[in-house]
Formats: sequence, structure tokens, C-alpha cells
Amino acid sequence: MLKPEENPPIIWPPEKSLKDFEGIWWVAHTKSRNEKALAWQMQKKNISYFLPLTEKIYKKSRRVFRSMLPLFSGYVFFCGSEADRLEVLKTNRVAGLIAVNDQQHLVAELLPIEKALQTGANLEPYNYIKAGQQCRVVAGPLMGTEGLVVSEQSRTRLVLQVDILGKATCLEIDSALLEIISPN
Repeated sequence: MLKPEENPPIIWPPEKSLKDFEGIWWVAHTKSRNEKALAWQMQKKNISYFLPLTEKIYKKSRRVFRSMLPLFSGYVFFCGSEADRLEVLKTNRVAGLIAVNDQQHLVAELLPIEKALQTGANLEPYNYIKAGQQCRVVAGPLMGTEGLVVSEQSRTRLVLQVDILGKATCLEIDSALLEIISPN
């Protein structure tokens, strides 16, 4: 486990802002637990990247451990030329690349995260669940229960359907307890 100061920089080059990066943006979907290693390799090749990290503190056997984890597990944002894209693919740390159709929209969404991290804010991963998605409960007494998510007045509800009756019921649930079921 790396000490916080042994992790790659969140943004490379560190003196720049995301809005100053030149080139085309891509999102690298990394192989499992390869985000930091990919960032180190991009830094060596001087490829501009953004890897938002968050500090996780946990206790084990009366000892306190601190580690830096990717805010978006499995993803690194990078910007550059076609040659840079090929260099990233050659690292053998990437499972796939996501093309960014709306470059300015991505930068606009990442800038507030960059600013929050620069101010020292402690960001946490959050389940982005939209109404209408099929989800499964991952913890608690309802673990394994599947249903459809709806939102009512800033509350998340899980709808449990009985199709043969054409009826349903719902319960209020914390979205942190849900995972999205990918469509088959």
C-alpha cells in the first residue's frame, strides 16, 4: 500500500488546469486496479491526465491506515494527440477507451471536481442512479433484492413489481445501498 505522498499527481502536468490541456479528451477504462500505474506511465510519457483521488482512512488491529483511491474506480481521463492515445493503449493497462463526443461538456463536468480537490475537499464516490434504472440492493437486510428506481421529492424509492398481477409496491432506500443492474 502506498503512502499518500507516493501516489501519482492527481493532474499532470501539475502546474496546469484541465481547461489548459490541449488535444482530444478520452476516458481510459483501465484493467482492474491499474489506474495509478497508468497515471505513472502517462506522466513518464508527458501525456496530460486527470486522476481524481480520494483519501480512505480505515483501522485494522488498532492501527490507522490511509490510502488514496481513485474517485472513479477504473477510469483515468486524459488529453492529447492521436500518438498519445496510441501510447496509452500500448501500456497494456487499458481495457478500453471511451471516445468523448462533447469535449467541452466533459471539461465543464470535470472542472468543479478539480477545484474541489485543489481546495482540499474530501470527495467520496457516489452512486449515480437515475429514475427508471433496474437496481439490486448490495447491503443490509434487503441484500439481493432487485427493483426499479423512482424518485419522489428528493427521495429514492425501489419499486418491487409483481408483473402477473400488474401490481407493485415500493420502499424508500438509500441510493448508496444500490448497484445498477446492467441490461442483458
